[in-house]
Amino acid sequence: MDTRGAQKISTGTTIMAVEFDGGVVVGCDSRVSAGESVVNRVFNKLAPLHDRIYCALSGSAADAQAIADMVHYQLELHSLDVEGPPQVLAAATVVKNISYKYKEELSAHLIVAGWDPRKGGQVYGTLGGMIIRQPFIIGGSGSTYIYGYVDAAYKPGMDREECRLFTKNAIALAMGRDGSSGGVIYLATITKDGVKEEVIVGDQIPKFYDE
Repeated sequence: MDTRGAQKISTGTTIMAVEFDGGVVVGCDSRVSAGESVVNRVFNKLAPLHDRIYCALSGSAADAQAIADMVHYQLELHSLDVEGPPQVLAAATVVKNISYKYKEELSAHLIVAGWDPRKGGQVYGTLGGMIIRQPFIIGGSGSTYIYGYVDAAYKPGMDREECRLFTKNAIALAMGRDGSSGGVIYLATITKDGVKEEVIVGDQIPKFYDE
């Protein structure tokens, strides 16, 4: 996101989430920019909304984090009311409602991904007051560079490790092309057993051409 003038800190970014049978993989780069300056190289844009529900943040870093904090609070109350974990769709609905209500004040787009006992692994986009469930979703400024790759590389029925590699490779490609994406790659794999977080750094980040 271009933030010249006000120099608002924004996550000109690459975020992504993909479903597999039994869970989801969600990932992001780590670069945060203000105008043409990089103000944080290792900001984790994956925010937990509940035990097995995460969101990936893009847009203004402050706005996106504020939405995530509000949703986390509301889901804690909701889980007490229903005496159990919230559904992923419920989390996406809360994100959508807040984003739409404050669409003039907040500049942010969140991808919601997680696992619940009813529907298993789910990925939702919440842009523009809508909720859309898709097998995978990409977002942020870096996503414009990888539409061709993800359309060609995605195959229905990929397993957990295939989805993990798919996400890692896509984000690495975007980082190599998008000046607002970079740093390290954060990944979270969410299943009924919990969340496994990892950081891909240095030589572990895939390279697809000579630099």
